[in-house]
Amino acid sequence: MDDFSGFDLVGQAELVGAGEASAEELLQAAITRAEKVNPRLNAIIRPLHDEARTEARAATKDSVFAGAPFLVKDLYCHMAGVPTTGASALTKDFVPDHDSELMKRYRRAGLSTFGKTNLCEFGTLGTTEPKLFGPTRNPWDETRSSGGSSGGAGAAVAAGIVPAAHGGDGAGSIRIPASCCGVFGLKPSRGRITMGPDLGDSTGGIVNEHVLSMTVRDSAALLDATRGSMPGDPYTAPAPEQSYLSVLKAKPRKLRIAYSTGSLLGTFVDPECVQATLEAARLCESLGHEVIEAAPQIDGETYRTYYKRFWAMTATRAITALARGRGVKPDSLVSDVEPFNQYLFGVGSEIAAADYLIDLNWFHGIGRDIANFLGGFDLWLTPTLGSPPPALGHFDAGTHGGEEVMERFLQFLSFTTFANMAGLPSMSVPLYWTPGGLPVGTQFTGRFNDEGTLFQLAGQLEEALPWSGRRPPIHAAA
Repeated sequence: MDDFSGFDLVGQAELVGAGEASAEELLQAAITRAEKVNPRLNAIIRPLHDEARTEARAATKDSVFAGAPFLVKDLYCHMAGVPTTGASALTKDFVPDHDSELMKRYRRAGLSTFGKTNLCEFGTLGTTEPKLFGPTRNPWDETRSSGGSSGGAGAAVAAGIVPAAHGGDGAGSIRIPASCCGVFGLKPSRGRITMGPDLGDSTGGIVNEHVLSMTVRDSAALLDATRGSMPGDPYTAPAPEQSYLSVLKAKPRKLRIAYSTGSLLGTFVDPECVQATLEAARLCESLGHEVIEAAPQIDGETYRTYYKRFWAMTATRAITALARGRGVKPDSLVSDVEPFNQYLFGVGSEIAAADYLIDLNWFHGIGRDIANFLGGFDLWLTPTLGSPPPALGHFDAGTHGGEEVMERFLQFLSFTTFANMAGLPSMSVPLYWTPGGLPVGTQFTGRFNDEGTLFQLAGQLEEALPWSGRRPPIHAAA
């Protein structure tokens, strides 16, 4: 039992509470697992073993996670005295002098963070292949992408290094690697978890932070431990009436679920992703839910046009903010970033502030359209992605050009961005594998402030079609 790879975070904390393991033993087992598989995967790019040992020794049995080992993505969630690089040469030497509020909450919950995980530069792509650290490889197929931007977290969880790891989601960056790596990933409602004190709004309120996990209950327990705003936050989500863990213990009522398999953006959807969705729809129906083919009405062509402009502002904002802090012009920094972010900056720097605000207001209208659509349904079921995990290099703008990679981005992420723009909770559930053995996630999007229904259905699906026993070829317990 000294491997502990069969236990989720909640289960590991229960072992400590029962005196069957110590936090130090849990941590050492996780470090051993990482040392076994990380050289092949490159999921963890900064080990923090000594720091984690200090946390594990200080953890108490009555804390939520009792010193269980954890990993944090190298973006946004700052750790005092530890570099936050954003996988960019521009920020590789940035060392914050404080913890982000979310990091404080992870510490208070008793987690021992023993490393930081890989991502794409600035988190702007659906893959994890930064030039600064090199690519994270998919445990199911080393030639494939692990997804992004939280690809390091997805690979670490899928390979059994940890049962759950922190991620962030601005266009699907929790759900994308969850789908690519065959794990569970939930993006909460806008404002559910604070991004303070360093960020209030990250490009129109689209970014949310949470975790990728092997079990649904870990996701629920971690959201219980970290939810809530802090004074001055521009967005807040109402507190749930009861804990997510307690909600998870109850079976969902009969749900009315809309499903659709076609891309509202008019992009190609791989038949395996369609098949995954249809099988999920049949599974939901067999569990007693009402499943109806339906989708919100969205002007897909206008969405594509506006979104390409909107997404360009992510890199443009990052580069401009860095330039302002250094007292230089943004153009002077562009040559130091990767080709796709150079492309985004080129687009974004031509956009007037008034046009950005007009576009943002248009997306708010789309958010209302989707919310009104969900007034008639509890959940909206779709593929998570437009294709199974692509080959490494598929999103290389240096090879294919920025405009082509943006088109590939929209095809791959043709289902995930809506929840970000509308601020809705959304999850990728690992229910399907292709005949070739690649995971393909299924996405469920819910109403604002209704993570509880998502968790309940996810728990029911997990019981009906368990996925935690499916291990990729690269796994720490192999």
